[in-house]
Amino acid sequence: MPNSDLRAAVPHPPSADAQTAQADAPAEPAASADLTDLAHRVIALLPERGRIVVGIAGSPGAGKTTLAMNVAARINELLGSAETAVHLPMDGFHLANATLDRLGRHDRKGAIDTFDGWGFVALLRRLLVETDHTVYAPSFDRRVDEGIAAEIAVQPSARVVMVEGNYLLADTEPWREIAGLLAEAWFCETSEAERLRRLVDRHERHGRNPEAALAWAESVDGKNALLIEATRARATLTISGQ
Repeated sequence: MPNSDLRAAVPHPPSADAQTAQADAPAEPAASADLTDLAHRVIALLPERGRIVVGIAGSPGAGKTTLAMNVAARINELLGSAETAVHLPMDGFHLANATLDRLGRHDRKGAIDTFDGWGFVALLRRLLVETDHTVYAPSFDRRVDEGIAAEIAVQPSARVVMVEGNYLLADTEPWREIAGLLAEAWFCETSEAERLRRLVDRHERHGRNPEAALAWAESVDGKNALLIEATRARATLTISGQ
């Protein structure tokens, strides 16, 4: 499917707690009509029955989390239900820090091989077929830098799952399995300067000193971004996270 380019900006999350829980916050609020257009786009994808998964990929700091949260909220607002659309971050599938230590990968946490990719794919498959009961999914708490098991409840009433993560469009196993599970795949982009600013701020807020925050953003996050940017052509839609 050809990639179209929709420069829909993403507004800030509604609360300070939400901003802390997700660290892809954008710099400027945007016109609500842009989110409404995106929400209507997703609603138009819904079949008469069943559930869909819409994926948002993008580099660290691009604005994926804010976009997914706000599109889900707008869908719920338009349909008059708080449970029709749910946000699901891939970050809940980070390998545990103890596992990363054992594997010798903790110093590059966030790389593609520091996630439980097969577990994530299995969850997406479950979400598409297990619609008669609640499916629980993990979240990620940046304050402790660990996944939190079964914190996200996807109720039977959920028709849309807005899933977001770095590697949704990667063309290696198991990540290439994801494309066939998505109703659409979007790519969230922002300028390199803004991404770097957000990432340094994120790392400082979670305990790194300014020098260490910049070093991590440029080296670990930067290397991951190169891989992720190479996947953008597989997206249906490109959206600005500015």
